[in-house]
Amino acid sequence: MTKQRHILGVSGGRDSAALAVWMREHRPDLELEYFFTDTGKELPEVYDFLDKLEGFLGRPIARLNADRDFDYWLREYNHFLPSPRTRWCTRNLKLLPLEQWLKEDLSRGIEVHSYVAIRADESRSGYKSSHDNMKVHFPLQEAGVDKAGVIELLESAGVGEPEYYSWRSRSGCTFCFFQQKIEWVRLMRLHPDAFEDAKAYEKTAAEHGSPFTWADGESLDQLASPERVAAIEKDYAKRLERLQKKRRLNPLRAGLNESIDEVYGVDEAESGCLICHK
Repeated sequence: MTKQRHILGVSGGRDSAALAVWMREHRPDLELEYFFTDTGKELPEVYDFLDKLEGFLGRPIARLNADRDFDYWLREYNHFLPSPRTRWCTRNLKLLPLEQWLKEDLSRGIEVHSYVAIRADESRSGYKSSHDNMKVHFPLQEAGVDKAGVIELLESAGVGEPEYYSWRSRSGCTFCFFQQKIEWVRLMRLHPDAFEDAKAYEKTAAEHGSPFTWADGESLDQLASPERVAAIEKDYAKRLERLQKKRRLNPLRAGLNESIDEVYGVDEAESGCLICHK
């Protein structure tokens, strides 16, 4: 009989956490291995939430730290910042550690079953391995669990949502380039050290000829000016008001908080890296 491993990656986000809760409740027969690929640049709220989730699961969440950190890879890429077009951070700090973690077992013929947190109201495809021994499953999608169901799972388990959802729409690095500009403003206020760290990376990148800034179309120095901050917050408030008026026309949406991506009309399937965002 073929040996098997069952793995579930948690990002620090609500969907992957809800999947972990769902699997514990519906597939207690599986000896699941939970893992988290750590860039070393995560929000402190992410680590707090992982500790809380670990307590509920009653099993450790393996921390897969890349052998080489963000600063190493930044030097390798001549200080060019990662961007939606060149996601070297996801490739080297998220996918590569996972592949290294599984490499030996896959080469020995062990069948690895990976459980990915795609909801029923999403059209995303999950992490796909080129290895024949990797099998990918989408339990939430198959069970018809949508965003409201995810939140209900977390609340019923007593885990709740990660605290950063009160001001941010996704998990991942402090300087995730998929952030909306209102999120950069909030990062500046809530985690000023992380914001200054991101500014320093941006300045070094500019000195090395990088064409990218963290926020589209402007540097963090420009974004942080009082006039620009006021404009960003005013635009967000107007968009939020418009969305809330539309929401009131749909009683099925009652009780669901607006995500920042929804406020800006961004398709969730295109607004982040799957392994980081979920």
